[in-house]
Amino acid sequence: MSLRKQWRELDRSTVRRAPDAYGLYELGDAEGTSLGVGIGVLRDACKEALAYGPPAGFEPADVDGGDPVKVRWERATSKAHAETLLDEHR
Repeated sequence: MSLRKQWRELDRSTVRRAPDAYGLYELGDAEGTSLGVGIGVLRDACKEALAYGPPAGFEPADVDGGDPVKVRWERATSKAHAETLLDEHR
């Protein structure tokens, strides 16, 4: 299940604006197709996705998508809360 948030371009300005807090993130291709979800510190996950592609622990969707160029996220109050969000969006 995709997040009901607007996509942001996965670029350096988005990485700078990403919260330095745990959350659920979703990566998308240029067409806005969800490539999958993951949890982690949002700023770190975005930075890694921008530099290297999907971070470790990323759960890819069962789609033939392109490279991750979009991101959206849901901030969590803790790591445990992020894990709960992940369970809800698998």
